[in-house]
Amino acid sequence: MLKKYKIDEKFANIRLDISLCELTGHSRNQVKIAINNGFVAINGVKTTKPSARLVYQDEVVIETVEKDIKDTGNFEFKNDAKFDIKTIYEDEFMLIINKPCGLIIHDAPTVHEPTLVDWLRHKNISLSTLGNEIRHGIVHRLDKGTSGAMVVAKTNKAHENLSAQLENKTMGRFYVAVIDRPLKDDIVIDKPIGRDRNNRIKMSVCNPQRESKTAFKKFATSIDETKEIVLCKLYTGRTHQIRAHLNHINRHIIGDKLYNFKGKNDKIHLHAFMLYLNHPNSGEKMTYKARFDDELDSYIRENFNIRSDFEKINDDDIDDMFDGIE
Repeated sequence: MLKKYKIDEKFANIRLDISLCELTGHSRNQVKIAINNGFVAINGVKTTKPSARLVYQDEVVIETVEKDIKDTGNFEFKNDAKFDIKTIYEDEFMLIINKPCGLIIHDAPTVHEPTLVDWLRHKNISLSTLGNEIRHGIVHRLDKGTSGAMVVAKTNKAHENLSAQLENKTMGRFYVAVIDRPLKDDIVIDKPIGRDRNNRIKMSVCNPQRESKTAFKKFATSIDETKEIVLCKLYTGRTHQIRAHLNHINRHIIGDKLYNFKGKNDKIHLHAFMLYLNHPNSGEKMTYKARFDDELDSYIRENFNIRSDFEKINDDDIDDMFDGIE
């Protein structure tokens, strides 16, 4: 559903976010989240700038798409391995899950299968209602092929708080990636990325559009010394950021054929191992770990002489590991 507003003289030369607060009755934070997520257009052109100034007779449209879930209403989620979703933590404000590899987070025009949001609704889990209807509860995404820790907001207040933490970097994730060639040294890649000009599905540093920064820490080399486990710290949260930055230095995540991995594996070995945040209600600092699935666990056990569950690493240890390489 599209809600349209014609700008009269009252809102001429007023900021977009301020105007929409009054027009829609939503809070400033709610409006900002909607704009930042691309749900607002001015005269048919989507904008992600809350500070955009409106002009008399502008047409502002807010997209609130109602998702047709008839096609998934009878879907047997329990029969699909992608929906073997483990709960790491849950209370009345948020849900922390261990997302399986292969699960799409929310619907889109090109998506023709049930998503995480479908599953959450199927389970009658309370979700925040900020932004587009098909993304209720979704504070941040993980790629379809990426597994690991992910937070879902149950209330609008929690969603606003968690989104603010993403922006001010008090919430973040550490990833584990298995790559096809060891790094020479620990490295920080600070290069903007954008849609690859030759393949719009991919992201690339060759089309520098949005600031992107990732730190990579060498962790363990495989028994045959041809592969390596690296820890990844994100300073920005761009689509395919880790994958694109590794591809830039001619390193590829095992299974990531979109980004030029040439081996037989077709399951991406990239896992959001640790999630840290401040509780959206109490403010308490909290850290959550997501176990590897059986396939990734087995791969690491077979190829590396280390504990594959990483249970002994805590948040202080992992912070120390990245000291000096930022």
